[in-house]
Amino acid sequence: MRFLLDQNLSHRLAHLLGEAGHDAIHVKSLGLSTASDAVILSRAIEESRVLMSGDTDFGTLLAAGHRRKPSLILFRRERPRRPEAQATLILSQLDRLAEALDAGAIVVIEESRIRIRPLPIIAE
Repeated sequence: MRFLLDQNLSHRLAHLLGEAGHDAIHVKSLGLSTASDAVILSRAIEESRVLMSGDTDFGTLLAAGHRRKPSLILFRRERPRRPEAQATLILSQLDRLAEALDAGAIVVIEESRIRIRPLPIIAE
């Protein structure tokens, strides 16, 4: 799977995902450390990457734009978690999440659960 990791996640997480056989890159490696969320979102779309972040603004941008892509993995309400633990969690759940991520979804990872919300998000 192809991932783009936001600035608020460790560069080490991208490395660990890469070691596991995924194409994972950190915004810092692309010179986008200070880029706006819109620019990062556009880059994820251009490169067909799943965006990974701790920033809820990406979910807002996806919902407001009624977007189907890119998929987003959002880490929420977590104690500070080491990149190794984050990589282990993502890799252990990836088979279960792959179909939703391929179709377009926001995957929210919280302390005690993982929620999947298909894109686009439409107000009820």
